[in-house]
Amino acid sequence: ALLKGGPEAVAWIKEELCIGCDQCTIVCDDDAIELYDTPLASPIMDVDVNKKAKVLRDPCTGCKLCVLACPTDAIVMIDR
Repeated sequence: ALLKGGPEAVAWIKEELCIGCDQCTIVCDDDAIELYDTPLASPIMDVDVNKKAKVLRDPCTGCKLCVLACPTDAIVMIDR
């Protein structure tokens, strides 16, 4: 189910690979992805914001646009 999309599938984000770049939220026509603030993984990392994306299951249509847009391959399609 990693690549097949459609109504039987829903996007899932591997949080450890997500860099909070916002590309998925830009391409999502269904407003099914939002970014949220998350605590820094390490106090040594000097970044202003640490955001992660999360999928809202209900509005997600399984179109796979976010999978294609993600630069770190953090998004996969899973069976609903």
